[in-house]
Amino acid sequence: MYDYDLLVIGSGPGGQKAAIAAAKLGKRVCVAERRHMMGGVCVNTGTIPSKTLREAVLYLTGFAQREMYGASYRVKSEITIADLLARTQHVVGREVEIVRSQLMRNHVDILAGTATFEDEHTVTVHGESRGDHYTVTAENIVIATGTKPARPSQVEFDDERVLDSDGVLQMQRVPGTMVVVGAGVIGIEYASMFAALGTRVTVVEKRPAMLDFCDPEVVESLKFHLRDQAVTFRFGEEVAKVEVTAKGTVTSLASGKRIAADMVMYSAGRQGVTEELQLEKAGLAADSRGRITVDKQYRTEVPHIFAVGDVIGFPALAATSMDQGRLAACYAFGEPVRELQELQPIGIYTVPEISYCGRTEAELTAASIPYEVGMSRYRELARGAIVGDSYGMLKLLVHADDRTLLGVHVFGTGATDLVHIGQAVMGCGGTVDYLVDTVLNYPTLSEAYKVAALDVTNKMRALDAYGADARQTAQ
Repeated sequence: MYDYDLLVIGSGPGGQKAAIAAAKLGKRVCVAERRHMMGGVCVNTGTIPSKTLREAVLYLTGFAQREMYGASYRVKSEITIADLLARTQHVVGREVEIVRSQLMRNHVDILAGTATFEDEHTVTVHGESRGDHYTVTAENIVIATGTKPARPSQVEFDDERVLDSDGVLQMQRVPGTMVVVGAGVIGIEYASMFAALGTRVTVVEKRPAMLDFCDPEVVESLKFHLRDQAVTFRFGEEVAKVEVTAKGTVTSLASGKRIAADMVMYSAGRQGVTEELQLEKAGLAADSRGRITVDKQYRTEVPHIFAVGDVIGFPALAATSMDQGRLAACYAFGEPVRELQELQPIGIYTVPEISYCGRTEAELTAASIPYEVGMSRYRELARGAIVGDSYGMLKLLVHADDRTLLGVHVFGTGATDLVHIGQAVMGCGGTVDYLVDTVLNYPTLSEAYKVAALDVTNKMRALDAYGADARQTAQ
């Protein structure tokens, strides 16, 4: 009755995993994707290139070695944009081929072009050549089109001096000065990268703080570190206009301040890529940010049409998108599947990294949950001295009564990897005693868990001792 059992629109993490999961179930599957976007936003303009760029910055600037060799230490004295993008282009090219290979190996048909709905079971894929289009039908459809940077209407982007996060990957030179508008995850990640390169960065944010979903102590550590890299923060400020001049840009704030800089990068959130889908023909609609509403099984209002990944909104992470795609395919064909664990890590690839899993101190306080804090500083670890990280820290939040792990917050080298140890302990219902009684390799940064666990258990032991004294005195 239909050409395919499943049609997936988009080949990013969510779309790719949905297609492969359905193919593993023996279904006829195809993926519609624009020829130049195989792998989706994640591979081409988002996660992969930005994180590769970060690694190139860290290596070429010798940033991690400055603790030992001095603040002026650099692997390469003059770092060009070509130096930075050469590694990025290599990695992106490799990842594109991996995605294409995995789809083909699982006998998934690839339809090159932009997909639009004709009705709730029919999609036309428009190729790049004029008149090059074909129409296919599918029993089930997964929308995994991802997002693109939102561009405020009052800002004139020229992709040279005024650009968004995608435009960073097309830059012609490393700016001497830069204004970053927006202190969200993407804005702060890029601000920290350019600061490490030696760019004088000014961050403008209309909210009174940044990364307010993270642990305040960790955020303060990051702000201190960025200020040390000559980053200036302007919180509670809104941009009124940006003027492009012969020499650069002038950013005027609503408060009357004016900031001169070589470039301005806007990080004003993300917009769902849904405008070309013609959703109304399938009986669907997107919100003002281009996002599609789904239920817990990732079904839209039309039961056989699913949506996964960034296009459905929070948490908009590549890692969660992969599992959403896999689950959506299983739900579409009635395949038994377990729900995702609610405990999911958050990783922010600033310089240095931030990562956490579980609850924050503010959340525990608001919920009236008694807890104790265990701290470990990288400067106390032999591995911290070896890798030249004296600023890193790991914080454990432990239930004061049953000693279970409630949260882990990491700042510093390898934070996005280290967080998974705490995640595993929490996911298995483990207590802080497991970390006290287990042996960890030495010297490693993972040893921070041992130090923090001993710190918190010593505090809890002292509290028990004081409590016993208080009870004796009362008697």
